[in-house]
Amino acid sequence: MIEALRSLLRRSTYAGALFAYLAVPASLPLLSFALLPAFLWRTAPEGVLFVMVLLVWVSLIGLVGLARTTRRVLIMAARRLLRVALPEPSAVRRPASSPDAGPAPTPSAPVPLSGALSVADRWRTPFWLLLHVALGWTGALASGVLLFVALTLPGGWLEAEVGLSLFGRSVRVAGGWQSWAVALGCLLLAAAVCVLVTKALLWSAPRLLGPSAAERLALAAQRELRLAERNRLAHELHDSIGHTLTTATIQAAVAGELMSADPVAARAALRSIEESARAALEDLDYVLGVLREQQAETAPARTLADLPELLERVRHTGVVVESDVSGDPAQVQGTLSRAAYRILQEGLTNAVRHGAGGPIGVRVAAGPEALELDVVNETGAAVRTGRRRVFPTSGHGLPGLVERVRLLHGEIEAGPEGPRCWRLAVRLPVRLSA
Repeated sequence: MIEALRSLLRRSTYAGALFAYLAVPASLPLLSFALLPAFLWRTAPEGVLFVMVLLVWVSLIGLVGLARTTRRVLIMAARRLLRVALPEPSAVRRPASSPDAGPAPTPSAPVPLSGALSVADRWRTPFWLLLHVALGWTGALASGVLLFVALTLPGGWLEAEVGLSLFGRSVRVAGGWQSWAVALGCLLLAAAVCVLVTKALLWSAPRLLGPSAAERLALAAQRELRLAERNRLAHELHDSIGHTLTTATIQAAVAGELMSADPVAARAALRSIEESARAALEDLDYVLGVLREQQAETAPARTLADLPELLERVRHTGVVVESDVSGDPAQVQGTLSRAAYRILQEGLTNAVRHGAGGPIGVRVAAGPEALELDVVNETGAAVRTGRRRVFPTSGHGLPGLVERVRLLHGEIEAGPEGPRCWRLAVRLPVRLSA
């Protein structure tokens, strides 16, 4: 009872009723066309004419409901007036490139799903439109009559009176307090009609205007694509900018300590910071372009060919890096080369952040069957000039590496090696990943 009274006082109830009643003027042009057969065949019985007009009118409403634009307009109106959470009719895009596939292609135009809808799904919108029109006409006529009675009955205005005959008993109200009571009852009934109409629309809107089974699959695919793109951008930010900030922080500390004792080395550290920051800005511009849904510039494609520059930036932090490169890394191309660079970059970042400041060993072995990557560093507290370097740990680095290697069908091992060393070992198959 209390909930029913609350429904009578809610503004959304009357907004929903207004949405239903708008179907009356919207359907009048179609009714005028439906009346044409009645004018052409005037000699037919009234019952036949009525059925014929009704059938033509229903058919015209159903045909209008088949249009894509009709459904979009109805969804937009239902969201605005009924406050129903209805998604837009879905569209499918071609899958984005893999996280390590380098520059992403320009997204293709959306492919409408209407071709994939079943016959039952196609007729959900016409059925909704017919229900909308039926509720609109029924509610408008009922509430209109009740409001008219409520406004004219009190005090016998316009000499109005109401008569009711039921089971052989008649009641007639023409004035006095009874007319006011009946008028109040009519107002409540008119409000109740609005509640019933709104409830019917709220119940049917998600079922008839909501996404079909095919559209739900498309929405899930779109969410999956967005999540994959976000994960890819997160990897880019974590690997590139996280590495740059780590090395730049240490290089700035080194430059500050050497500013007076060794100005040449300090200037070299500052130049390395400048180069690292420039590379990070390129990565950041690309990621921001994707986040703003603009056509981003070409993604920075760093490969194993850029490994010497990466190692040199790490050396400018004051850490000794010992590299062992065998085979011909230049022969490793495409996705595999870019992924290998990111893996080594993350491994070196973790070694600089969490290592003891001792030598870092990097091994790259490029063979005909597999590409092997190793990063080994000492563990323990890193101390520089009596001050411990502490970096926050996000916990995303190693899981990101595992996911990246898994997508490339590779193998990864990360953990202690001996009492004071940590080893990251990755093996990537060349033929599957290239």
